[in-house]
Amino acid sequence: MSENKKTVREYMDAFRISDHDRILACLTDDIIWEMPGIYQHVGKEAFDKEIENENFVGSPTIQIIKMIEENNIVIAEGAVQGAMKNGGILDAVFCDVFEMENSKIKKLTSYLMSKNANLKFE
Repeated sequence: MSENKKTVREYMDAFRISDHDRILACLTDDIIWEMPGIYQHVGKEAFDKEIENENFVGSPTIQIIKMIEENNIVIAEGAVQGAMKNGGILDAVFCDVFEMENSKIKKLTSYLMSKNANLKFE
């Protein structure tokens, strides 16, 4: 496994237990975390505040389905579940695009889709 994939695996493992220090150790100081249309956080301090989002309780369950890498880009596809403070459950799939620099995450773009949303197509 490449160093970049090892970093992404460590990041995911640390996220499963909300270990802020381990997560932050995987990031560059100028990290950008973007969920298009939802938010963009710049820097470790902003990233740290989003690790345990105010809408959730406890740590998420994360499954990595596959990881692929080309040059300094790692893409991880998976599923995530989490308990929400309002009593609901997040049950979603994700595709995270990690832009790497010196085996650290420089930019993370997260694409997330809820599996339990009430979607209607006409």
